[in-house]
Amino acid sequence: MTIFEALRKDHDIQRDLLARLVETHGDSDERDNLYQQVRAELHYHAAAEERALYIPMMSIDLTQEKARHSVAEHHEIDELLELLDETDYSATHWLTHAKQLQDLVTHHLDEEEQEVFQLAGRGLQDKQKTSLAGEYQEEMQRQRSAQP
Repeated sequence: MTIFEALRKDHDIQRDLLARLVETHGDSDERDNLYQQVRAELHYHAAAEERALYIPMMSIDLTQEKARHSVAEHHEIDELLELLDETDYSATHWLTHAKQLQDLVTHHLDEEEQEVFQLAGRGLQDKQKTSLAGEYQEEMQRQRSAQP
């Protein structure tokens, strides 16, 4: 498995969770459970992706700018999560912010899959693509097991 295949697998999980989240209503257990899952997955994924993909990409002239752009988008996602954290589930604008999060994350994932992965594929060596997948999966496992 390459780093790109490992990331795509988690991207699909994020898309599914976000699609389910924006279908929830009010201050419900379903909304809370899905939001907590989305929030955790986005945090774990960003941390693991930055370590396993973006740090190596930043050391390559060809991919450095794309890596920085993607890390900046991770910060935008974090800011939107903070806004959602501060908003009551029953507030009318909570769902508006959740849909903004879905749009931002979907844009980010699509851009990664359609642009970043192709560029990184040219900049990284084949052996590196496989070893980085292992690093990414180990970091995701570490992140998930570190949470209560």
